[in-house]
Amino acid sequence: MANHRLTFNQYLILAFVSVSVPLGDASLSRGMTSLPPISVAHPLTLIGAVFTPWIALGIALLIGYFASYLTALSWADLTFVMPATALGNVFVALLAHYWLHENISYMRWIGIVMITVGVAFVAHGPANTTPPMNAIIAREVLPDTEEAGR
Repeated sequence: MANHRLTFNQYLILAFVSVSVPLGDASLSRGMTSLPPISVAHPLTLIGAVFTPWIALGIALLIGYFASYLTALSWADLTFVMPATALGNVFVALLAHYWLHENISYMRWIGIVMITVGVAFVAHGPANTTPPMNAIIAREVLPDTEEAGR
């Protein structure tokens, strides 16, 4: 299974995993900055914030992310899926700068470039490096032909 190739649908799931968190977080930020400061000491204002459009959209995107993330983990290793989500750092920076009009320092941009280069290294590896469970069971139950001849 080390040579497992991803299907088009699996690439779509990874793409959604990569963009849903930045879009969800940016939506939450946009919604929260349009409200007065909220305190945990006043839970009703926090509950009310959940029903504002930008915050509701952000929550929906993050729920979608979680479902897609779980799906991706069902067919790919954590060490493959997690770096794929790291590309979200690039999207967060772009959304924060161009949509939310936040200032991003040069040091942060350099860090984002370094993350992107690291993700590129990981992306060239196989998606699944662990054998499927039935191969593990077969290896344990059925003796190796070499060992059986001894």
